[in-house]
Amino acid sequence: MKPISFLGDSRDAIRDFPDDVRYRAGVELRAVQNGLDPDDWKPMKAVGSGVREIRIRDASGAFRIIYLAALADRILVLHAFQKKTQQTAQRDIELAAKRLKDWKAQQ
Repeated sequence: MKPISFLGDSRDAIRDFPDDVRYRAGVELRAVQNGLDPDDWKPMKAVGSGVREIRIRDASGAFRIIYLAALADRILVLHAFQKKTQQTAQRDIELAAKRLKDWKAQQ
């Protein structure tokens, strides 16, 4: 099972999700750790190659976790947030892309 590295405030953001959503996020991330696809996801090519977004819908709203699982030794959670509009906000895409770029620069 691959370990997860949380970049920026992504771990705190997930901890701030409502209880049911936080539980679902854990289940989905555990599936990714075991090499499986989450129940609901889409590629996030605007962030980077191999980056995906876990989509969780709940009565309290829509929540997203942007991550990269294509690395051999870990999963990077780049960003986690509650979605407020139909389309993912450009600032969320840019933040995830910046975190990925900064992480790569440190390697």
